[in-house]
Amino acid sequence: MPHFLTLAGLSATSLTELLDASAAYKRARPHAAAPWLAGKHVALVMEKASTRTRVGFEVAVRELGGHATVITTEGSQLGRGEPVEDTARVLGRFCHAVVYRTFGDERLQRMATSAAVPVINALTDREHPCQIVADLLTVREHLGTLDVRYAWIGDGNNVAVSWLHAAAVFKLTLTLACPAGYHPDPDVVADARAAGATIEVVADPVLAARGADVIMTDVWASMGQEDEARARAEAFAGYLVDDGLFLEASGRAIALHCLPAHRGEEISASVLDGPRGAAVWDQAENRMHSHKAILELALTGRAHGP
Repeated sequence: MPHFLTLAGLSATSLTELLDASAAYKRARPHAAAPWLAGKHVALVMEKASTRTRVGFEVAVRELGGHATVITTEGSQLGRGEPVEDTARVLGRFCHAVVYRTFGDERLQRMATSAAVPVINALTDREHPCQIVADLLTVREHLGTLDVRYAWIGDGNNVAVSWLHAAAVFKLTLTLACPAGYHPDPDVVADARAAGATIEVVADPVLAARGADVIMTDVWASMGQEDEARARAEAFAGYLVDDGLFLEASGRAIALHCLPAHRGEEISASVLDGPRGAAVWDQAENRMHSHKAILELALTGRAHGP
């Protein structure tokens, strides 16, 4: 059963096929895509708040002819302490796939183990693979190739970890600028290097941005880290992605941000709302197109596109 839980271990061929299928779904819209999900039901289990992931998957499922059922913690027995395993067993009998957005990675693993249908990782505290598929598609659209220099500025969080997995798959050059105490998992860094990626972890955002073609960032305090917001704001002072940082980048450099954004904190309004940040809105739209390809991969074992 082809769960989609991580980018780690995917081949370059498989991930390229996923990007090609995503691009094909994008070209096919607004015309009707192949309704191969007709008669099928997908549960969208959202234990964390969501805009792009939830709407992207809802629209993707419906445009493919299926039906999406959104389940939140507050509106389900998960909010009253029902074990993940029990929810998974029932959803596996009701639905043809489960899209799961949750906290600890162990909850995702329990869902995947207990549900007798494909499970898609729509975000955990450890990884965000669906986001990176859309990000890679955006880079390819704007720069024509994935073989460019990447800079990550800020927290070595779940998005950064999934970028390291993508770097390992495609042997990318990625520099991460993170303050002390907020580095990405060193084992993931080591694995990416062992796979042939060129990875550096530095403290200075200027060093990371120098010569970069893609500068990426995320909020400083993610969901579930609100009580750390003040400490994180102090730690990340100086990690603002602004016009000055782009002076260090290549002339064609673009900004990426998975949103929501806090203008003036991790990214300046002039970057996000200017020409450098134009890719961010394509990046957001690409979530929906890549979700279609991910659903196809998980439910059929192959992403062909419409």
